Amino acid sequence: MVDLFAPPPQESPRSTASEDAPLADRLRPRDLSHVIGQSHLTGPDGAIGRMVAAGKLSSMILWGPPGTGKTSTARLLADAVGLRFVSISAVFSGVADLKKAFAEAEAMALAGRKTLLFVDEIHRFNRAQQDGFLPFVEKGVVTLVGATTENPSFALNAALLSRAQVLILHRLDAAALCELLARAEELTGLRLPLTPPAREALIAAADGDGRFLLNQAEMLFDVSLPAPLDPEALSKFLMRRMAVYDKDRDGHYNLISALHKSLRGSDPQAALYWMARMLTAGEEPLYVLRRLVRFASEDIGLADPQALVQCLAAKDAYEFLGSPEGELAIVQACLYLATAPKSNAAYVAFKESWKAARETGSLMPPSSILNAPTKLMKDIGYGAGYAYDHDAEDGFSGANYWPDDLPPRSFYRPVERGFEREVAKRLDWWDKKRRERREG
Repeated sequence: MVDLFAPPPQESPRSTASEDAPLADRLRPRDLSHVIGQSHLTGPDGAIGRMVAAGKLSSMILWGPPGTGKTSTARLLADAVGLRFVSISAVFSGVADLKKAFAEAEAMALAGRKTLLFVDEIHRFNRAQQDGFLPFVEKGVVTLVGATTENPSFALNAALLSRAQVLILHRLDAAALCELLARAEELTGLRLPLTPPAREALIAAADGDGRFLLNQAEMLFDVSLPAPLDPEALSKFLMRRMAVYDKDRDGHYNLISALHKSLRGSDPQAALYWMARMLTAGEEPLYVLRRLVRFASEDIGLADPQALVQCLAAKDAYEFLGSPEGELAIVQACLYLATAPKSNAAYVAFKESWKAARETGSLMPPSSILNAPTKLMKDIGYGAGYAYDHDAEDGFSGANYWPDDLPPRSFYRPVERGFEREVAKRLDWWDKKRRERREG
């Protein structure tokens, strides 16, 4: 991973990197205080700042999006406390590389020199390989600093997490990216050939990734243009950056969670935004539709029975039209769900009834509602005393349909919203009739 950040403007931003090195490589920080956008960690009151002040590091996992300075931070940490810096990548390294790194660290420890082992993309090591770090971390042979873009809770062993502090690096905001561009211009002595709106568009397109921003800026520095580019010309000149989104990893679950909760909170604008984020990043539209169908039952249910119909119709429309025409049907379903009355009564009833079924799964139905297709079954009482509801004047017998050893329970409790308000009236009417039948 390339280091990103330069010293602040009052100092010369030039580093020891070759003049032919990439711009991002030349803009390396030479001190933790020069790292952009992570002062919550590197400042005097931050976890890293406190450890450096004490002169002692604990093992840690640096978790953050691409281009936020994880490698830079690890390298500067080693310099700050006088540790030997060793870097390996889980993408290119295997067991043999790990064994070699640990053996060298043990030898250096005997000579009085401790090692900071930086492991980039640490989540790519499998569980057994992650376990291999434990004895060397516990003995203090290495101070482990792992970098990951994935949620450590899912990507790393619990045993490893218990021995390392998880520190979260933030995506770079517009102010940090602006400062990064200013440092690049100071280093090169050039001005980006952009109009102010195009400069803003370039920063927005970086989406918090400093390395990407510097790579794009370097392309602009290398060309001679007759006039500054406006946003439209810039979009044609530069390759569009795809949103950071791994369909089988953490970003996938973060965005679908954001979509689901925006729908539940009846915010159609936010719901459309998160859905657009997923679809423009390459998510399968049918996956989104499956989640919408689930939402229609889980969070709306009978408060608006048409919600499920709308979602299934959107699925049919998408399969019939394909992309991009069919995606409008997905938008319609999303808007319908966000603006529909909400109820999780069906979802709660589902969970409670399943739980009761597991706990009382051997109880027989009352004999009156058992089918009696044979003479023997009739002789032993199957179907005896069954009350045929249509024979009742009001079409309701009020009979008991629960096992003899299980009192009636209430799983489904409709809310006073949408169509469920009418359902609640029906249930109240039937409950009243049952009481009258019992008392009569």
